[in-house]
Amino acid sequence: MAVPVVIDVPHKLGRDGARERLRTRFAELGGHMPGGVGEVRASWPSDYEMALDISAMGQSIPAKLEVMADCVRVHIALPPMLAYFSGMIGAAVRDQGTKLLT
Repeated sequence: MAVPVVIDVPHKLGRDGARERLRTRFAELGGHMPGGVGEVRASWPSDYEMALDISAMGQSIPAKLEVMADCVRVHIALPPMLAYFSGMIGAAVRDQGTKLLT
């Protein structure tokens, strides 16, 4: 059973600015994620929601990014094998997400 992790990444770009930053810097996402990411695939189910399918450490990890006016809320469904590292993963996502959005 997947372990849900929710991380808020604050920003000062406004909703449209953050969405545009994610769209234009999508190719950098893999480099901003911990644990040896193999591949990141993205889609935009709605104007302010980005869906990710991340391949890392031999696992498939679904994630959703909700773009808000003052933060990007990241929802990650960690496989049981990675759940032990949820605190470390959450901190790394927040840190690297902040760098991506600045």
